[in-house]
Order: sequence, then C-alpha cells, then structure tokens
Amino acid sequence: MQFKLYRKKISYSCCVLLLAGLLGGCASNVGQTIEPINGSELEPVATMVESYGDIELPIEMVLDSKNSMAMRTDSFQGGIHVYRGRVQVSSLRDYIIASMRNNKWKRVGEASYNNVMLAFTKPNKTCMVVLSESSAGVFGKTEANFYVTVDVAAASRLNPFGEPIK
Repeated sequence: MQFKLYRKKISYSCCVLLLAGLLGGCASNVGQTIEPINGSELEPVATMVESYGDIELPIEMVLDSKNSMAMRTDSFQGGIHVYRGRVQVSSLRDYIIASMRNNKWKRVGEASYNNVMLAFTKPNKTCMVVLSESSAGVFGKTEANFYVTVDVAAASRLNPFGEPIK
C-alpha cells in the first residue's frame, strides 16, 4: 500500500510541474507577435551533388574532394563524387530514392549485400550510387559514391562533334 501512494504522489507532482511549465511558457508569449521567417534565415536541409542540380543528399553528407573528380567537355559532363556523413545506410537509401523520384529520375536497378547500389536514369543522364558503411560501424561514417554521366550533346540535340542532329 505504501508503495502505491508514494508512486501516485510522484506522478501528480510531475503533472503539476509539467502543467506549470506549459502555462508559464504560454503566458510569457502573451502580447508578442510572431513574424514570418525569412528564407535566408533557414538552414539548408539538403545539399546538391556537384553542379547537377537534380541530385540531392541530406545536409549531413559532406563532399570528400580528395577522392572525387569531375570532367566537363562540350558534349559530356560527369564524374565520381564521394560524400561522407554520420547517417544510417538504410535511411540514406530511402532519402536518395525519394529525392531522385522527386527530381524525375527513374530507378532502373538496385542491389544490396554488404553495400547498397542504386541505378537511376533520365533521357540524357545516368547515375549510379554505391552506399557503404565504414568498418567502425555505428561510430563510423557512411559513404556515398556517385557515378554520374550527362550527355550534353543529346540534351542540346548535337552530335558528339557539336553538329546539329537532323
């Protein structure tokens, strides 16, 4: 019996403290106006892979420029872009699939064992992504390798020599 009474006293006092905190917070905002947030004040929620504009990653993923390379010519753009961050592979996979779908990419393949490989296409673009965890496991970082090709000539209706296609 004594134990149950003591337990009720704790739960009642917790409820009273919680209610007092909520009411105190509401009362301190009386008379204040809420102004809309300026778009420049918001922190970004995604980062773009290189300069493609239609491949997004969560902001936690950071470019590893030492292991990345890109190539741009008049008719081709592409490269290998390596990103690392503290995210779970499964959630990063889901994020990439959703953002690629939102940016009108078509998922054409997926394979997974130790790593996850995703393949996407657009009319003049291809993107393969390999997701892997570092050997440190939970305390390590997840790596995302993007292999991207863009056929600039196909997008502009030119052949590889820069001549118009009839």
